[in-house]
Amino acid sequence: MTGPKSDVYLMDEAGRRLASRRLPEGLTGIRGLHELVAAHTEEPEQAVIGIETDRGLWVGALTAAGYRVYGINPLAVSHYRDRHHVSSAKSDASDAKLLADLVCTDRHNHRPIAGDSPDGEVIKVLARAHQNLIWARTRHTNALRSALREYYPAALAAFEDLAHGDALGVLGRAPTPAEGAHLPLSGIRSALKRGGRQRNIAAAKSGSRWAPNSWPQPRRSPRRSRPPAAPPSASSPS
Repeated sequence: MTGPKSDVYLMDEAGRRLASRRLPEGLTGIRGLHELVAAHTEEPEQAVIGIETDRGLWVGALTAAGYRVYGINPLAVSHYRDRHHVSSAKSDASDAKLLADLVCTDRHNHRPIAGDSPDGEVIKVLARAHQNLIWARTRHTNALRSALREYYPAALAAFEDLAHGDALGVLGRAPTPAEGAHLPLSGIRSALKRGGRQRNIAAAKSGSRWAPNSWPQPRRSPRRSRPPAAPPSASSPS
């Protein structure tokens, strides 16, 4: 990986782009990758990941989480780029797609990474627990979204990220449409505090009751699509 961030490109076995994103280092980035993959497959073993290194936190965590991870030598990546791409220009974003292409079509020429050291086993337990929590949250959030679409559409109008503390705080205070319709401004502010918000609470406009643009919103996450039939391949350059 290069720099403080890493580019990820997700495709299915037919080579169709599913998603792409630049992720930060550390647990935040690993969590982002888990969420990205969880939106397109049901089991970690279905995802194949190519990465330009065979060691480090990302490799240990992804291998331990159950993904099939291939550490691709940067020289092999360069040769693959020369053979299959008209332009030889190198960038993290283009290399992420190139690695996804490589593990999708040519992974039989490379060996998967096996995390079998004592330290790797410790990472395996922690990484799998971390991944399971993220995937469980994704499933519960999707189920909640489906229920609210039929029962409580005003909540969906106010919050796109239902896993955010703002949404959880307000829904906890006003769990029914009737309660939401009569939730006063003071109740909204109290719910935001309960959800963990510390700033911009006073920005909620007077008289607002479930008006999406009348009080501060959480940072929105990309909308997830339904899982495709074919398993995905993901990549992250070093």
